[in-house]
Amino acid sequence: MKRILTSLAALAFAASAAAAEPVMVIYDNDFYGPTSADILPLIGNPDVTLLGITAVSGDAWRDEGAAYVLRSLELYHRTDVPVYLGAVDPLVNSEARTRAWEQTYGKFAWKGAWNPAEPGKHFHPTAPFEVPALEEGNPAIKAQPEGAVQFMIRMVHEHPHQVVIAEAGPLTNLALAQRLDPEFASLAKELVFMGALLGTNLGQVTGSADFNSDFNITFDPEAAHIVFTSPWAKITAVGNVSNDTLMQPEVYKDLIAKKTPVTEVLARHPWELPMWDELTTAIVADPALITKEVVAYMDVDIDHGLNYGIVHVWPEATHPSLGEQKVHIVLAVDKPRFYKDFVKAAQSVK
Repeated sequence: MKRILTSLAALAFAASAAAAEPVMVIYDNDFYGPTSADILPLIGNPDVTLLGITAVSGDAWRDEGAAYVLRSLELYHRTDVPVYLGAVDPLVNSEARTRAWEQTYGKFAWKGAWNPAEPGKHFHPTAPFEVPALEEGNPAIKAQPEGAVQFMIRMVHEHPHQVVIAEAGPLTNLALAQRLDPEFASLAKELVFMGALLGTNLGQVTGSADFNSDFNITFDPEAAHIVFTSPWAKITAVGNVSNDTLMQPEVYKDLIAKKTPVTEVLARHPWELPMWDELTTAIVADPALITKEVVAYMDVDIDHGLNYGIVHVWPEATHPSLGEQKVHIVLAVDKPRFYKDFVKAAQSVK
């Protein structure tokens, strides 16, 4: 009996130690804007080990996006976090195909890197490798020589079933990783991604067309299809709920009240958009923020018609069984705790 109790105690201790280990994260995103505040829940939380950041084209071209996050890491005094360059172009989609689609089916509210050039903006749709002068200055540090896709594959093999992929941009890098290594998705612990907006057609009419555009999917629908039909242990989608999660004036006031290198940067750039990516990374750091979800099978339409890039979901009884996976679709989060934790993370980075 004593031996059994000792064994049980050892198992309990091992389980407790495992639970206390920081979660390993790779963060993939299409960075755009002077402050990459979305990385704060990852670098400002001791329970997270950020293995690296990978850049992909989307809101901005890959190299410009990488410059934004590299500069943010300098400003946040976290140049120890490595950055890797991923895909420049989507798998199939292109600016020309997007323009052809628009001629028949209507305009995309936001085209990201393909937005037409205009005075006072950084858009340069025909110059994918151009990095303009950034508002906060261009970074001195550089991206790693290893490619983003190779880095992600290497990490899931070195840490099987331990790495969470946090995805807040188009899914091109993940699709390429899966095609290069069919074990990639199955070796990851979980995919948490910002996207898969559902039932937003009316929202485009009655609210903001920009906020109700599932850009991370529509920029590269074929990549999304590959990812949604890959054998992940778990997929969590942070889509619609993030549209309703805006920075509150009182939260922003509390955020910048404490002077740190991070908050001084954020004070120069007040929030104007929902906290799409910040909520995604916060959920990666603390999944208990989720208070309501629904599980459904998911895939994306890749026919170049009216529904190109539109996500579809099915219940167990009716899904077509063509490789689509179950997805945990977040419906509600603990917003007060999210705001509190975000402020804490931002102010803790020295």
